[in-house]
Formats: sequence, structure tokens, C-alpha cells
Amino acid sequence: MPKHGVQPDSAVTQGLLQQAAAGDRQAFEQLFARHQAYLQRLVELRLDPRLRSRVDPADVVQEAYLVALSRLSVYLERPALPFRLWLRQIAVDHALKARRQHLGTARRALGKEVPLPERSSVALARQLLVGDSTPSQQLHHRETARRLRQAVAQLPRSDREVVIMRHFEALSNREVALLLGIDSATASKRHGRAMLRLHRILSEGGMTESQL
Repeated sequence: MPKHGVQPDSAVTQGLLQQAAAGDRQAFEQLFARHQAYLQRLVELRLDPRLRSRVDPADVVQEAYLVALSRLSVYLERPALPFRLWLRQIAVDHALKARRQHLGTARRALGKEVPLPERSSVALARQLLVGDSTPSQQLHHRETARRLRQAVAQLPRSDREVVIMRHFEALSNREVALLLGIDSATASKRHGRAMLRLHRILSEGGMTESQL
């Protein structure tokens, strides 16, 4: 029985997994193809923007495919995660691997922007600042998104990760808990703490609801 808050594998996915377990390579290829667009968006979100001229997200997805294929038998023995989340972990790991290979282990300077989609950044800023009413001049969406990205960059790494997973990957609280290896209550508290910090950073920077 799937745990509450975690999207279970569909009947089609389960059927293809059974075929793949029996050695059907084509079944695995069909499985991966069903998730390829999702993985492409995920890698584009997670890939450091400084690598865009050197690393093609499609190549990272292809590497994830090869790794998933080689590890499939181990996964099928003890599938601790739904198949989509298992693929997600592999793809994210390879996006981080690309960063280490090309940029080393240097940390992002405090105050720089985290590369996040503009529309989602604006939506999150609006969610955080509901109820703030200090009058100020209107900001364009691009400026709103820029300030949100800067605020996210100032969060501690663990809080930043939860915000990105919940609001930019659209993962549930339970999915976040599974991926981070923590319980749902801890994941929920970490998310709430991160949102409070984001609100404070944005407010201290002079941004209010009236600017959105």
C-alpha cells in the first residue's frame, strides 16, 4: 500500500516493471520514455547555469538512463521509492556530478541567485507576502523573480533544498521526506522554517505584497 502523500506507480508502470524484471529491455525503454520529459525539466532546473554552454541537459538525462538500466535489478529487489522518484534521484545526482566535474567544489557565493523559473518564483513570492500591505512602487515579474531567487540563495542549504523540492519540483511533503530520509513531521517543520526565513529575507529587503 503506498504511503500517504506519495504518488504510487501507475498500473502501466507496474506492468512494465514486471516485464523489465523478466529481462525485457524494450519494457525498460518504454518506462524511461514515459518519464523522459519530466527528467529533462528536472535536469534543466538543477543544472548549474554556468554549465549551460558546456553541458547539454539531454546528455545528463542519457547518463541517467544508462545508470538506471545498470541498477534496475537492484532497484526491483527492494524498491524503496516509486520508480519516478528513483529516476529523479539518479538524474539529480548526475546534475550535481556535472557541476563537480566542471566547477569543482566551490560554493555559490552568498547573495547570488539560485537559477529558478520566473513564473514559479513570482508565485512563491506572492504566497509568502500575502497580507503585507506597505505601499511601494510596482515591480515587474522579472524583478520579483530575481529578488526571490536571491532570497532562496541566502537560505541554509537544507532549507533551500526543501523549498526547491516543494515549490519548483512540486513534490509532496511525504515525497520530500522519503527522498531526504527524514520523517514527514520533520520535513514539514523544515519547510515551514524555510518559508518563514524567506518571508523575513524578502520583507527586510523591502519587498511587500503591494509590489506583486
